[in-house]
Amino acid sequence: MPIPGFQTLMLPVLRSVAAGPKVLRDIVSELEDLFHLTPEERTQELPSGRGILFYNRTVWAKNYLKQAGLVQQPRRGVVEITDRGRALLAENPQRIDIEVLERFPEFRAIRQRSRVLTVEGEASSPLPTGETGAAKPLIATATAEERLDLAAAELDTALRDEILTRLRNSPPRFFERVVLDVLKALGYGAGSGGRSEVVGGPGDGGIDGIIEEDRLGLDRIYVQAKRYGDTSVGAPTIQAFIGALQMRGATKGVLITTGTFTRQAEEAARTIPALRIVLIDGERLADLMIRHSVGVRTKRTIEIKDVDLDYFEPEAA
Repeated sequence: MPIPGFQTLMLPVLRSVAAGPKVLRDIVSELEDLFHLTPEERTQELPSGRGILFYNRTVWAKNYLKQAGLVQQPRRGVVEITDRGRALLAENPQRIDIEVLERFPEFRAIRQRSRVLTVEGEASSPLPTGETGAAKPLIATATAEERLDLAAAELDTALRDEILTRLRNSPPRFFERVVLDVLKALGYGAGSGGRSEVVGGPGDGGIDGIIEEDRLGLDRIYVQAKRYGDTSVGAPTIQAFIGALQMRGATKGVLITTGTFTRQAEEAARTIPALRIVLIDGERLADLMIRHSVGVRTKRTIEIKDVDLDYFEPEAA
């Protein structure tokens, strides 16, 4: 079963603290067992990679219960049920979700002050929430952080596609320069004062660029750049690159393409253990350009703040 959405977790969280105050981590562990999560599901990360998905959803379930006055946090990291929460459990609800929380005026007031994302139910929603759908519109069951991460991922996908389109339509010489810029952004040659140069052209022997990792040029990385469409690079291209490296007595080579590599090409790159060859396809190249700000710039920065718990922690008497 998919990882449950945060609305599905609201009732289990409330039941978990009904017996007494609990540390949030213990609640998460209890719910992991309750929903029989696999080891992979327990460690699955948010789309951004900044946190564990199930832990994040449990925290949001707790936050919503707190907004409705069903739980409170008397001290840092500890959650306990309120009289209102006990009264709601006494009704023996089959589920607690946003629709149930709308009964409480404090929660309605908070919702009215925030912009709400709605979807037409799970079946038509692209959000990986693990919630069941319904015929009527539902408030999105993904957490705010998940929605933000998914939006960022969507923007990155569009940016990656645009980068690849521009690279595939660029002059060969420009693409060779881009490849060297990416490798320098990764720290190759830049930190030691080494230089890089484009050497591609007639009679280049299959080498388009050279990066000297030290000032004396004692350690070199040879680069080949293949500006294809979405064409796959095969084993013959790798074998020719290996030949060019061996002619120069090289031990390190990087072959970068805007396309992809066949399985045979990947195997060919590993045929000589003493020769280290790294293959970078178009998708990975675009990701590296985004991550290391090569050919891209920051369009907008969103600052997200959280409560400083240390500030609100009562001082010891």
